[in-house]
Amino acid sequence: MSVKNIEIAERMKAIRELSDIAPEEMAVRVGMAPEEYLAYESGEKDIPVSLLYDICNELKLSMTELLTGDTPKLHNFSVVRKSRGLAVDRNDAYIYQNLAFHFADRKIEPLLVTIPGAKRKEDYHFNFHRGQEYHYCLEGSYKICIDGKEILLGEGDSLYFDSSYPHAMKAANENDAKILVIVI
Repeated sequence: MSVKNIEIAERMKAIRELSDIAPEEMAVRVGMAPEEYLAYESGEKDIPVSLLYDICNELKLSMTELLTGDTPKLHNFSVVRKSRGLAVDRNDAYIYQNLAFHFADRKIEPLLVTIPGAKRKEDYHFNFHRGQEYHYCLEGSYKICIDGKEILLGEGDSLYFDSSYPHAMKAANENDAKILVIVI
């Protein structure tokens, strides 16, 4: 596990404790067993973005605060230049960049997600969280499995779904896929 991941886990624990929430209660709030939650909070396991999102909702803080320790300060607008999004390095299956990390009190989390091309048969890495998601495929093609149904999406295709259902993505072929994902 990287130093950055350990720092996020430590921040997650500290903010939970400052909020006077027991780890068992937080586990229930985010829908998992206390042992699993504690493994994430201790830094033993990489924390999925979906869990980070749920934790931020429960603790009433922004994803930027949890990932960096900094508070977003912009209120009128925020520009993020090409390739300058805040990296959310959570696992090998996806590469995330937050595209609005400077904006305070965001109502959505806009992410640029790159799915590395499939060099071999990859398994899906499922997650779920409260809310909804919108996907717009910018480049390449990918498969997404939602609640057991597999859908193939290519450039220009879009998808809107209830993210409380288990969902996961993988590249459709050996080329990377780039997707604009908006988590609501």
